[in-house]
Amino acid sequence: MKLELREAELEEARRAIVRFIGEQVELAGAAGGVVGLSGGVDSALTAFLSREALGDRVRALIMPERGVTPERDVRDAVEVAERLGIRYEVIDISEVVKAVRESFPISSFACLRPKLAQANIKPRVRMLLLYLASNLDNLLVIGTGNRTELLLGYFTKYGDGGVDILPIGGLYKTQVRALARHVGVPEGIVEKPPSAGLWAGQRDEEELGLSYEALDAVLHSIYDLGRSPEDTASALGIAAEDVRRVVDMVRANSHKLSTPRVAELPWRS
Repeated sequence: MKLELREAELEEARRAIVRFIGEQVELAGAAGGVVGLSGGVDSALTAFLSREALGDRVRALIMPERGVTPERDVRDAVEVAERLGIRYEVIDISEVVKAVRESFPISSFACLRPKLAQANIKPRVRMLLLYLASNLDNLLVIGTGNRTELLLGYFTKYGDGGVDILPIGGLYKTQVRALARHVGVPEGIVEKPPSAGLWAGQRDEEELGLSYEALDAVLHSIYDLGRSPEDTASALGIAAEDVRRVVDMVRANSHKLSTPRVAELPWRS
């Protein structure tokens, strides 16, 4: 697998993903698909490709949180939906998130990671709304996660990871940007600093400790090319401790990509 893709390869990827979306919707016997539009490049690209695959059988939910989601993100998400001519709804999740927090006895727990635990309510609320739309109109939930996020486990289990298909899950973040440009996603969205939107001012690369360019290079070197962490650090000129931290993230979060384990019963062994 290559990290940098030529125009012909980007076009090949576009066709393959569009075909994949159409085939998966047909196999599921679904009427279409629903995408959560955040205003970021991953969801914008997914919406562009879904529109091409499904025509008017795709719709979008835009789910901001008051005081956390930047207004620009809402405007960008609406711009994408309107440019593509897909039906969309803007749903403020603030009161739902507040209700969950206030109804749960948080103080009775040890609260080892209170900020993250409560922040993860938000993507799980969004997942609930996407599946409500899915059930109402027989739609597949079309996920927007990329290969970088999936390998690192940089998503919320049963939140933004709770989807039916992952069309761009084989593309690293840098490849997502390249394909987004290729299909005509607005440049302002492509170049926007990535954020999971879990709290105000959050930036992915600040939290991860490396740029996506560096993360993609490390992941590609180890998991596609089969280099050791030591050889990767040497080849890329990245500190060994940073490479090791990436490997540790992949290992610690690998459970997020697995289905729940089922106990093996003695008479079935």
